[in-house]
Amino acid sequence: MHLYLVHHGDALPPDIEPARPLSPHGLVAVQSLSAAAAARDVKPVEIWHSGKRRARQTAEVFWQVCNPLAAILAQRGLQPDDPPGIIADQLAAEDHDTLIVGHMPHLPALLRWLVAGWDDLSITFPPHGLVALERSANRLKWSERWRLEVE
Repeated sequence: MHLYLVHHGDALPPDIEPARPLSPHGLVAVQSLSAAAAARDVKPVEIWHSGKRRARQTAEVFWQVCNPLAAILAQRGLQPDDPPGIIADQLAAEDHDTLIVGHMPHLPALLRWLVAGWDDLSITFPPHGLVALERSANRLKWSERWRLEVE
C-alpha cells in the first residue's frame, strides 16, 4: 500500500476570507504539485481531506489530475490539532493506495508516528508539499519513498 500525505495549498488569510480558500498562487502550486505526482504514477483509490475548504480544494485538484475515479471524502481525525493516532489506526485497516490532504501541525506528527515514532523531531514535512510512503509487507512499518516540495 502507498500513502501520500499532502499539505493543502497556500490559502487566503482569515482577515481577507474567513473560510480560507486557496489563494491564486496556492491553486497554481497545487496544480503543479498534482501534475508532478501524476508523473510519478500516483493513482490513489481514496482521497481523504479534513473538510476545511482549502483542504477540500486541494483534494479536488489531486482527484482531477491523479485519479478522477477515486473516492473523495472528508475524514475525521485530520484537523490541525487532532492526534495522529486516529488516522494511523484507520490506515492500519486499509489496503489500497490513499492520498490524505491535511494541515500543519497534524501532518508532520502523523509522518513521525508512521515512520519513526512520535518523538523523532528530526522528521519534517515540506510546507504545501507531498510525502510518499509505502507500507511493509507485514503491515507493521511505513517507509518514506520520496517527497515533492513547492517551488
